[in-house]
Amino acid sequence: MRTNTNLFWILGAFFWLGDLTYILWSLFFSEFAKVEWVGAIAMGLSGVFSFFMAFYLGRTHAGQGGEIPADLNDANIDDGDPEMGHFSPWSWWPFLLSFALALMFLGLAVGVWITFLGAPIVIVALLGWYYEYYRGNFAR
Repeated sequence: MRTNTNLFWILGAFFWLGDLTYILWSLFFSEFAKVEWVGAIAMGLSGVFSFFMAFYLGRTHAGQGGEIPADLNDANIDDGDPEMGHFSPWSWWPFLLSFALALMFLGLAVGVWITFLGAPIVIVALLGWYYEYYRGNFAR
C-alpha cells in the first residue's frame, strides 16, 4: 500500500505540473492568448483527487499498523483471512431490496411513477432485513 501512496503523490504532482504547463502554453503559444479553463480546471482537480487518494491511502496504511498480508510476498493465504462480518445465508431480504431498488432506478429511467411503487418496497425490505433476528425462528 505504501507503493500505491507514493504513486498517487507522484501522479498528483504530474497533474499539477501538467496543468501549469497547459496554462502557460495556452497563454504564450496559442493564437488567442487566453486560458482554456475546462482543461485547466480538469487537470488541476485531477491533481487534487490524486493527492486526496494518496493522503487517504497513507492514513489507512498507518492506521492498520503497516503492511497487510496481501501486500507481502512471503505471506500465506490464511494470514489474510479476517472476520468479514455476520451474513445470513438463508435471508431473502437482500433479494427483495435489490428488486425494489432496481424498480426505483427503472422509474428514474422510464417514468417517475414507477419509483413511487418501489419506494415502499424498499422501506419494507430494509426493515425486514434489519429486524429478521428479532422475530420468528431466529429471534434472540
